[in-house]
Amino acid sequence: MTFSRFVVVTGLSGAGKSQAMKSFEDLGFYCLDHLPPALLIDLVTLARRAGIARIALSLDARVGGAFGDPLEALAQLEKLGVSFEVLYLDANDEALVRRYSETRRRHPREDAGTLTEAIALERADLAPLRERATLVLDTSRFTHGSLKAHIVAAYANEPTARRLSVHVVAFGYKFGLPRDADLVFDVRFLPNPNYVPELKKLSGTDRPVVEFMEALPETETFVGLLFAMIDFLVPLYIGEGKSRLTIAIGCTGGRHRSVYVANRLSAHLKGIVGLTVASEHRELVSA
Repeated sequence: MTFSRFVVVTGLSGAGKSQAMKSFEDLGFYCLDHLPPALLIDLVTLARRAGIARIALSLDARVGGAFGDPLEALAQLEKLGVSFEVLYLDANDEALVRRYSETRRRHPREDAGTLTEAIALERADLAPLRERATLVLDTSRFTHGSLKAHIVAAYANEPTARRLSVHVVAFGYKFGLPRDADLVFDVRFLPNPNYVPELKKLSGTDRPVVEFMEALPETETFVGLLFAMIDFLVPLYIGEGKSRLTIAIGCTGGRHRSVYVANRLSAHLKGIVGLTVASEHRELVSA
């Protein structure tokens, strides 16, 4: 089989290769980090056998040695007729020195002397790979979000591909907050259907509870404000490069008010282009 996309990611240490690989993973690529060049052809064989269509790999760019030469590995790909792209991540010395100072990590070529000398040596070693690049990104002024945005723009198969997965979860405060929640909205200010005898054993998915909630004037006011806030935030999260957003809606027991509002929010989000939406009623599932 032929690959629909085969991207080799390389570049200077500290220029963002690890973050780039996370972005490719979010795009649905099969990703492999720090692959020794000597194993590249074996990977191609295995990927073809497994039917993998899109691959992004970070190639160990150290030239020569027991693990193979990256330039030779790319030449072998060409001999096999494999079409590939090379993404080279670059950055200026000031940005690289700052990043290494902030993280206190050791540069892989630091045995050459000072950090500045190590960067200069690696830049010289990688010059032939930079010349092979089909795309060079200077990440000196990039945030993680802007790097991801550039990768999405260059490598997403479809410009309109869904870019943000939203998980809406209804929960009960007495059972604890969802640990992965990014946004939490407390709806315990709304009147509680649990205290209405005929509604107590029902849930926010049942029509009598829905009608009870819809009859409350404060419900529509809150829902309208909630939708407006989410509509404001979602494009900003996408622009920042976020791939998953968890919105938690909580009431006391997680059965009535939170379920109703979560259902309303999920239905609203499903009308927004660029999102995949999943919903969960945590306490109903565990009941």
